[in-house]
Amino acid sequence: MWTRQIPFRVDIAGVIEIMGSSLYSRMDTPIRELIQNAHDAIMRRRNRDLTFKGRIDIRQDAEQGTVTFSDDGIGLSPQDAEQYLGTLGIGITGLLKGRGSEEQRTQVHGDGQHLIGQFGIGLFSAFMLADRLVVESRREDCPEGVRWEAGPGTEITLSSSDQTRVGTTVTLFLKPQFKVMAESVDILESAIKEFADFLTLPIHLNGSAARVNVINVAWFEPTPDPESVELALANYFNESPLDVIPIRVEKPVSIAGALYISPQRTPGFADEATVAVTVRRMVISRRVRDLLPPWATFLRGVLELEDSTPTASREDLVRDERFRMLRSSLDEFIYGHFEKLADEQPSRLEAIVNWHRYTLAGAALSEPRLRQLLRKVYRFKTSQGPLLFEEILQRSLADALHESDAEYVIWYNADRRQERYLDDVFANNSTPCVHACRSFEESLLASMIADDPAQSTDLRQATPSSPNFAESVMGMTDVEDADEAWSDFFRSTGAKVLLASFPHGLPVVAFLNERYELAQTFEELRKEGDIPQGFQRLIDAHFRQAPAGKNEVILNRDHRLVQRALRNGSRSPLASVLRLLVLNSLTAAGAGRSKEASQIQMEDLDWIADALWGQN
Repeated sequence: MWTRQIPFRVDIAGVIEIMGSSLYSRMDTPIRELIQNAHDAIMRRRNRDLTFKGRIDIRQDAEQGTVTFSDDGIGLSPQDAEQYLGTLGIGITGLLKGRGSEEQRTQVHGDGQHLIGQFGIGLFSAFMLADRLVVESRREDCPEGVRWEAGPGTEITLSSSDQTRVGTTVTLFLKPQFKVMAESVDILESAIKEFADFLTLPIHLNGSAARVNVINVAWFEPTPDPESVELALANYFNESPLDVIPIRVEKPVSIAGALYISPQRTPGFADEATVAVTVRRMVISRRVRDLLPPWATFLRGVLELEDSTPTASREDLVRDERFRMLRSSLDEFIYGHFEKLADEQPSRLEAIVNWHRYTLAGAALSEPRLRQLLRKVYRFKTSQGPLLFEEILQRSLADALHESDAEYVIWYNADRRQERYLDDVFANNSTPCVHACRSFEESLLASMIADDPAQSTDLRQATPSSPNFAESVMGMTDVEDADEAWSDFFRSTGAKVLLASFPHGLPVVAFLNERYELAQTFEELRKEGDIPQGFQRLIDAHFRQAPAGKNEVILNRDHRLVQRALRNGSRSPLASVLRLLVLNSLTAAGAGRSKEASQIQMEDLDWIADALWGQN
């Protein structure tokens, strides 16, 4: 038996390959990492000299194929360069922020506040673009500078440098396929702005007097002016906000910046709210997901989350307890903003809700607090015009003659084809009919009713099958199903047939069932073999859980034609006339017609013609 201790070995080329293929999603990531290093060096020098400003300079050399990053920060001693530049996984900034061993932390001094770096891998990311790095640096309290040079292997060359300027310069000798970084100003400038636009230090490119990054934006001001924030957001995101939400939160987590309501309508409810996030003003991502409430898909903006923890790639945030606190704080802040609008500027919030109407209505199905908000500003389309839920409720007192349990009865229509007809039906009724023609509005009504269990309210479809609809709304009496013979006679129409006495002059009144029409469409497609089996199973399961029902037709037994047809039986010519009237009534309402119904219609017309011509 034998035992041997061996040191860890690192395959630098392998680590760089992992960085490029798995850790970082963008090949311009080294630009961000080197800017971060320069930033932290300057901030460490500021901690020693409060009057010091600092700047970052980036230069391209197309002839040499290099990009150079220079800062006038604290610089490195030869010992710093030897110990930290070649050590993967730990750096001075990480030590100042509490990482590493106690022994390592005692070797560095300073404050980690306002520093960005943490993981000690930023310099190595440069090998994604370059096959050789040269670092030249001088610390203020050192008599000489230091030069650090490395290729993609494991050998590092340290030597003295005649650099007299305090600070650090990192030169990337680019791989052939990335020399465009040394040639194109636009590409490099775009990368700088992508990552460091809000960084508080000026970044200059190729010696230009003008800085590349914006630095100061209105939404990061300590006391932001609302109008300035709105103009800045409109300019930066190239769209006009419908509303702006400046955010300042100190506890339990620090949040600064602004959100705005985008005028871009999100189709459906599948998209996610996204926001650009900075940590100490360095952009982590412009599309951090899961941070904003899932119902607020229309929100955009920029947030500075100083206390958050970036992932190792610095392209997202770690989903830890602090992230959960951030979500909770933002959720509360956003709700508070909208609730204040509902109380103080309801017309403004109503305009916002109208713009993002279906996104909010759909999301409110699973968000009770959002439903409470919509009760104040969401207007349903009704036979009496657009009405708020409370207005609908107060106009929907139950008919005391026919209702013994419900205090309120809200009638609704789920079929767009019947809007005009039901508007006429409810025209002389003090109770409105709500046109919930999108399925989520029907569910939204039901959820709003359920939110107040102490109030006895029924939601009923405006159709003769619903309890008391025929009596209290239509003024019908003695409603009953047609007998078996007549039901069989009308079977080809696909409708359920009822009889009633009502004052209308029409012999037939038709009511459509949207789900029946949908089921019929699927059935026709199934017969023609146009539906995949997997989809057919989903359809079958859907209608098993919620049966389709049927269209409904009410025959006015007080009408002379109906009276005579019923008296003469289903084999008389008048019966065929009545069936034609039923089919025409359904068609006029917008119902589809099956092949069987069309064939029966032709037979009825032939039979009526024969009868009129006196033939047997």
